[in-house]
Amino acid sequence: MIEDFHLLRPWWLLALALPAIIVWISSRSADTRRQWKGMIEPHLLDSLVIDSSSGSRMRPSWLLALVLSLAILAVSGPTWERELPPFVEDTAPLVIAVDLSPAMDAIDVSPSRLERAKLKIKDIITGRSGARTAVVAYSGSAHLVLPLTEDGSLIETYTDALATRIMPVDGKDTAKALELAETTLASEDVPGTILFLTDGIEQKAFDAFKLKSKQGIIVLGIGTPDGGPVKGADGSFLTDAAGGRVTAKLDVEGLKNLHALTGADVATFTDDDTDVRWVSQRIRTNFAQKRAAEGDHWRDAGWWLIGPLLLLFALSFRKGWIVRVGVVLLSAHLLLPSDARAADFAGMWLTPDQQGRMAYENGDFEGAAAHFADPMWKGTSFYRAGKYAEAIDAFATVDSAESWYDQGNALLHLGKLDEAVTAYKTALKKRQGWPDAAANLAIAERLVKVKKDEEQEQQDDPNLPPDSIQFDNKGKQGKAGKINIAEQTSELWMKNIVVSPADLMARKFAIEAQGKKP
Repeated sequence: MIEDFHLLRPWWLLALALPAIIVWISSRSADTRRQWKGMIEPHLLDSLVIDSSSGSRMRPSWLLALVLSLAILAVSGPTWERELPPFVEDTAPLVIAVDLSPAMDAIDVSPSRLERAKLKIKDIITGRSGARTAVVAYSGSAHLVLPLTEDGSLIETYTDALATRIMPVDGKDTAKALELAETTLASEDVPGTILFLTDGIEQKAFDAFKLKSKQGIIVLGIGTPDGGPVKGADGSFLTDAAGGRVTAKLDVEGLKNLHALTGADVATFTDDDTDVRWVSQRIRTNFAQKRAAEGDHWRDAGWWLIGPLLLLFALSFRKGWIVRVGVVLLSAHLLLPSDARAADFAGMWLTPDQQGRMAYENGDFEGAAAHFADPMWKGTSFYRAGKYAEAIDAFATVDSAESWYDQGNALLHLGKLDEAVTAYKTALKKRQGWPDAAANLAIAERLVKVKKDEEQEQQDDPNLPPDSIQFDNKGKQGKAGKINIAEQTSELWMKNIVVSPADLMARKFAIEAQGKKP
């Protein structure tokens, strides 16, 4: 952005005096008349001096001054965008707010608006592997279906159970849903996104959307402008007082006004996955922009001027051995294989870390790891490439909070939970109160507990094959015992009670609507 443009090292602009001095000295030395004015009579000087204006228009001194000016500008570090830290969580938390007002049962979209919204949720979750997602359901009231979780199957189970009939309050209150979604994301250390799946946003909710927060807001309209009849909970079409069918239309104009007045990203659903890809891209863009805005490092764009500098510097060569040597070197360079030629060229002008950074930004993480000399960047590249053992080796050469934190992340991927806990604790000792390390430590400790519980269950499982079989020949000598059949039957019956997620949510939402805790 042009308003963010500035120089990282502005004091280098003082060196621009050097090109100006070169041009001034060159212009004075090129003034032949001034040099001979004191030794030759003026009327003879006009005849003796040859006008050089018919020669080359571009003087070497001018070209040198231009090259130096560009070089000074490059060294001063022009920049206009922030740079993300090398090792941050790159998957933004997402809250999906699903409209469950009766209009979502309209069948202008097959099989219905709500069912189509569920399919879109499934596609979005599939493309967000490893990212945390929460679900909110709303109509006249708003309720949390699931808190932030990485469990895609759990999200699918509960979103499939969503139905308009489970909502305790009629109507639509999008402002409450927005407030609940922001509360869900409030404890997150990274910026998140709130996605609304609805057939429209009521005008009274616009003020809530105007209050800009650190969360991005996306609205995906479900439905058609022509609308369609609305089905009731019993499968029959809803009718009005006159006996006609109730129809619902997608509020396209309202969505356009929402975008114009609040800046929220708005789109309507598509039959293919274009809308899903758009939503995913907006989530990533919002995450990158928010994280960059919070970052402390700016991306140095001065190296982009290397190409023009080389071209202008080549034009400064004159006839002679320099040009011949340059042609020979260029010819030899072009005869090299393309990969070797690229590596050789990069090695001429870029440091290993710069070459690694270019490979990293192009997604070639293994190549980046091979170039990087910085152990943290090398470890990060190995981590991105999925080589967690190599990443740990690289991080281990640095004794810092960030290094131990990164080692913990890699150890989690390798399933070394106890070692990951130790790494996170070490990181917290070196950097007390670090929220990211504390959060990951809690996750690792929970995983350790789950693993121990599973191992204990396996040990207690009576269906495991026996190590040996022994027969009790003294069985007849045992005492007779009594079994409470009624008590066992009651216990088994309680275990076999199955409550559907839809009924569970309906009960929970009703209690919440009454102002009671479930």
